[in-house]
Amino acid sequence: MKHKFPENFWWGAATSGPQSEGRFNKKHRSVFDYWYDTEPDAFFDRVGPNVASNFYNSFREDFKMMKSIGFNSFRTSIQWTRLIKDFETAEVEADAVRFYNEVIDECISNGMIPVMNLHHFDLPVELYEKYGGWESKHVVDLFAKYAKVCFDLFGDRVKHWTTFNEPIVIVQGEYLNQFHYPNIVDGKKAVQVSYNLNLASAKAIEEFKKNENNKGGRIGIVLNLTPAYPRSDSEEDLAASDFANKFHNRMFLDPAVLGHFPEGLAEVFEKDGVLWQSSSEEMELIRNNKVDFLGVNFYQPLRVKVREHELDESKTGWLPDKYYEYYEMPGRRVNPHKNWEIYPEAMYDIAINIRDNYGNIPWYVSENGMGVYGEEKFKDENGMIVDDYRIDFVTEHLEFLHKGIEEGSNCFGYHLWTPIDCWSWMNAYRNRYGFISLDLATQIKTIKKSGYWFKDVAENNGF
Repeated sequence: MKHKFPENFWWGAATSGPQSEGRFNKKHRSVFDYWYDTEPDAFFDRVGPNVASNFYNSFREDFKMMKSIGFNSFRTSIQWTRLIKDFETAEVEADAVRFYNEVIDECISNGMIPVMNLHHFDLPVELYEKYGGWESKHVVDLFAKYAKVCFDLFGDRVKHWTTFNEPIVIVQGEYLNQFHYPNIVDGKKAVQVSYNLNLASAKAIEEFKKNENNKGGRIGIVLNLTPAYPRSDSEEDLAASDFANKFHNRMFLDPAVLGHFPEGLAEVFEKDGVLWQSSSEEMELIRNNKVDFLGVNFYQPLRVKVREHELDESKTGWLPDKYYEYYEMPGRRVNPHKNWEIYPEAMYDIAINIRDNYGNIPWYVSENGMGVYGEEKFKDENGMIVDDYRIDFVTEHLEFLHKGIEEGSNCFGYHLWTPIDCWSWMNAYRNRYGFISLDLATQIKTIKKSGYWFKDVAENNGF
């Protein structure tokens, strides 16, 4: 066994409520439900979240399949739009309480640790329409109320919580790059939303700490870390990568783990006239409510260089891109289905960065994976998808992760995105990620070759 992992290492996978459950018995709409209802053509093959992978109805069978391929842990999310009947009072929907209780109990009875996330890009649309969503500090307070309800209801059994999944993607998708509803481009709002999300996470952590139910539990956050590598060692390229790192990675990582924003970031925002509105009480709250552990999603690195053409702010308004340009590294390896660079070495760099600059906080790989289009063409004569490319991808990333652990990084688990092919926002089911394939027309689920391979890895705690 060349690569042995630490004792009690988590082996499993992650999904989310809006991407797996379907909208069965759900009374409220998230921003994605609303966007699909109003503009179905924006989604690949016009497939929306209404059924997804039917987890609402099939979770018992799904957990059995996950157990059969060696999972000892599993992450999903609670949907704010499913659980809460009245967002102002945080009154709950009885059916949702039943459903999440059954999911948690079933997960545990299959020998898996449940990891519950509170927000996975699924803001209730009425909170956007009424208050501007994450632009509003009232919504921050409503989120803390919702978090408290979750801890009250489920904290006796769920001992691993996360506040947000990939909060920077909310900022990028909704306010900069137009791939999440409301698809606006407004750098100043983006900066305020970044601050408010950090505040919302801290307020949820404050609720967690006050709650008797959470004794023996831990709370973290899931961040997608995309290390920003400079094109060269020139002063200009290094400055570009420093700002890109601060904006895309450290703007959430530093407050979550260290309790403060990266040095110099607020000064840039202030100089540019886009600084967030904040108070010293809020900053104190962020300082006092740090995470217990970190979930790290890693898919691809960021490659940047100095800006070679000045950003025309008269057309775009302020954007973080003012300080860097993206750069395609010559000779890079690419997943052709997503055009994402494959760079497993970054897994080691992340491990060492957390060890050296973030107090070696306990962390785990909460997502990693490879989306592939047209996987059905890789079926063997028995109908199994032979996804050797996924096995190779995961193996390489685990090798570099193992190297980081050997050198002292405090990593306690690895989760693939995702257990069962799931609905993926605008991409719907275009790219498949799971260890288990889903036939959309029949909802029949079948283990892929990678699932059987993973069972061996989990059982041997290494490979």
